[in-house]
Amino acid sequence: MTNGGHIEILVIVAGYTQVKTTMADKKEVEETLEELADYVKKQRWWNRVFGKNNSRPLAEKYSVGGQIAIGGLTGWCAGYLFQKVGKLAASAVGGGFLLLQIANHTGYIRVDWKRVERDVNKAKKQLKLNVDKPPREVTTKVEEVQIFVKNNIVVMGGFAGGFLIGLAS
Repeated sequence: MTNGGHIEILVIVAGYTQVKTTMADKKEVEETLEELADYVKKQRWWNRVFGKNNSRPLAEKYSVGGQIAIGGLTGWCAGYLFQKVGKLAASAVGGGFLLLQIANHTGYIRVDWKRVERDVNKAKKQLKLNVDKPPREVTTKVEEVQIFVKNNIVVMGGFAGGFLIGLAS
């Protein structure tokens, strides 16, 4: 907006608001844009998408219908992808095992099943030793997830429903 030889620049990006009234000087406009670019580069991508204060529960930002729609859509996408990737992975593992059995039966390869059993039992013992107490990082992430779910229970309900529908489709 020009105002008698002055230019007013209003910049609002992810919580960054600046109103600058200056002479219509190209250098000052470029400096303002450089400041803005530096500010945006320092922001995390989710701050650029969702805004600076994204730690608030979604219940404070969107209506209940919007929360259910967001949760349902993301849940359906996740469920659909999970279904497709799961089928592919199961086919690959099952097919590989089937080929291994056919090759073993026809004599192309020989599997030492006693050694396989011994190695599996050894791995089980190692897993039992390390299962007693989960690492601190795991407990911290679990607590973060619990807090997120409690704060966004409507979105999580929509996500769960969408996930199940995505698995079924």
